Amino acid sequence: MRRWYTSRSWQEFQEAAESLYAKSPNKTRYCVKWRSSEGKLVLKITDDTTCIKFKTYSSIFLNRFESLNLSLMQKMQNRRPEPTPSPATLKAPQHDGDSTKPRATSPIPPQPAGPASGGVKKKKPKKKK
Repeated sequence: MRRWYTSRSWQEFQEAAESLYAKSPNKTRYCVKWRSSEGKLVLKITDDTTCIKFKTYSSIFLNRFESLNLSLMQKMQNRRPEPTPSPATLKAPQHDGDSTKPRATSPIPPQPAGPASGGVKKKKPKKKK
């Protein structure tokens, strides 16, 4: 039996979405729809038995949507949010004694900027006769 809910408040939707994902992470799907013609944002999260929707026309919810999206993506990647450095840790750098070890570099070589890296070259305007 399916249960459908349309949340009235953002807080209610966010808590329900995160708890639904925590309950069944392998079956949960998250869908985002934006209708630019109507200016409507629809968020839907489901695990095939429960479906929760949130609809809004307000642009105020975009920051909240971004925060929820980041939170769900971190959970889906099994990551914890990185702690923000406090002013005390910024002042005194800590050395572990591993300063003699070389640091790993990216395996991808840097690409030069410009048309070779995917940019589009503008066409020259035609000469007037």
